Amino acid sequence: MAKRMTLEVAHTFSREDARARIEALGDYFANKYNVDVGWSGDRANIKAKYMMLKVDGHIDILDDNVVLEGPDPGRLLRNKATDYLRKKLLKYLDPATALDDLPRR
Repeated sequence: MAKRMTLEVAHTFSREDARARIEALGDYFANKYNVDVGWSGDRANIKAKYMMLKVDGHIDILDDNVVLEGPDPGRLLRNKATDYLRKKLLKYLDPATALDDLPRR
């Protein structure tokens, strides 16, 4: 079984507001990287191919945090991938930024 990585980022929004922000992030990834994002309840299922990596993961919206789980890209890319994804999650879950100001493209 392939190794998995998990990122957790806290938020202060209602579940619905957190989901709206993660939906905006999903739109950004879909438009920029052709990522397929499908929703089932408060879970976003993510499928993509990026360079030589196949991504099959999900983001769960919980009451006080979001949890992203996906394949571990290996030690050469792990830090770069986790740093990038953490920055994106923190940006989209920042209460100082209005939902309408979050990029979707």
